[in-house]
Amino acid sequence: MGCVSADAAPRVLVVDDETGILDSLRILLKTQGFQPFTAQGGRQGIEKFNEIKPDIVLTDVRMPDVTGVQVLSHARQMDGEVPVILMTAQATLQSAMQAVNEGAFYYIQKPFRNDELVAILSRAAEHRRLRVENHSLQQELRKRDRRSTSRPVGRSRSWLDVLQLAETVAPTDSTVLITGESGTGKEVIARYIHDLSARTDHSFLSINCGALPESLLESELFGHVKGSFTGAVKDKTGLFAAADHGTFFLDEIGETTPSTQVKLLRVLQQREVIPVGATEAQPVNTRVLAATNRDLEEEIKRGGFRADLFYRLNVIAVHLPPLRQRPDDIPLLAEGFLARSAQLRQEPVKELADDTLDALMAYAWPGNVRELENALERAVILSPGDRIRPDALPERVTARRAEPFVAERPPVSPTLEAVERAYIQWVLQNEGGNKSRAADMLGIDPSTLYRKLARYGDA
Repeated sequence: MGCVSADAAPRVLVVDDETGILDSLRILLKTQGFQPFTAQGGRQGIEKFNEIKPDIVLTDVRMPDVTGVQVLSHARQMDGEVPVILMTAQATLQSAMQAVNEGAFYYIQKPFRNDELVAILSRAAEHRRLRVENHSLQQELRKRDRRSTSRPVGRSRSWLDVLQLAETVAPTDSTVLITGESGTGKEVIARYIHDLSARTDHSFLSINCGALPESLLESELFGHVKGSFTGAVKDKTGLFAAADHGTFFLDEIGETTPSTQVKLLRVLQQREVIPVGATEAQPVNTRVLAATNRDLEEEIKRGGFRADLFYRLNVIAVHLPPLRQRPDDIPLLAEGFLARSAQLRQEPVKELADDTLDALMAYAWPGNVRELENALERAVILSPGDRIRPDALPERVTARRAEPFVAERPPVSPTLEAVERAYIQWVLQNEGGNKSRAADMLGIDPSTLYRKLARYGDA
């Protein structure tokens, strides 16, 4: 959405197929305090609209190829707040009513007086300014409400850093790449970013890129036209288009094939999609958030992921720590899950016995927050009373304990290489297997780490 302020000249896009009219209107608008941009014909008008995002559109109706009504339709689709004024030399009551029904701000007949047009443009600029201010105020109020009521649970320093970064990037339209092990809450953070963004009134759609074969995935992402493949009995709108003006979350982006990656790159670069079997591109105004539990930089080295797509996705990187690195959050998360379970089951909230909480705190949680939630759901069902005992937890939670870094009975005089190997393995485990971050923690460059792992046979 554009912005109109008291000290900024409103940007006016003038669209007409006659050069003389464009020149006259450009001079008039500039002398009257507007910032004019011109486009010759409707097709150029749509391209110019996408480029400059004007505050007001002034367009002729009757133009070859792309008409003023089509320019109006495109403008309303891309920015519902922009006033569009239609000009025509053949005005009728019926055509004026049709223009208003299509969403036009005003309908003016040629020839018109200069002062009449300037007055209409001034009203349109004021209308735009008030709508933008009202929309911004409503967004800020909603963001404050959401920030206080739906902030993802956690008090550990690493988690609070994640939330602060998410809150910083949420108001922008930047693409965000969310990384972390499975179950760490990547979709939770994606939804939080959407809720705090200016797109919160529009759709949040998501897809797991690893759950579908390539042909079905591309149909879901980009849509298809009737007859494009066996079973395509009618046109289908893809999720990129369905999420227009909203947010589209691509989970497990690292699972996509090279062919799909090329098409995703086009969407991010051109902001348009081509449905399967179609030849015409469709513009989309969709914010993309992506997530993966893979190390995409390593995938690039192996040839499994495109470097150019990675750089397009990795504008803002948000890494979620595994639950074993934020143990202070386990009691808070457990409390939240138990409260939600009680609400869904319409029964009193069950409490954790002290030894049950001790077991939760001692377990390493390889499945992270998702595994904790599932374990507590099971415990609620298997606990007849109001307290959850340890025997209601899955056996793996109560039986397993994190192995100490230094064994109770270490081998006699271990070699320096054995100690180094054990330490590297421990750091790798804590970094979720991410070799780039492990190298940073170890204070060595990644190539040195790869050589050591290869020597140990751990590569």
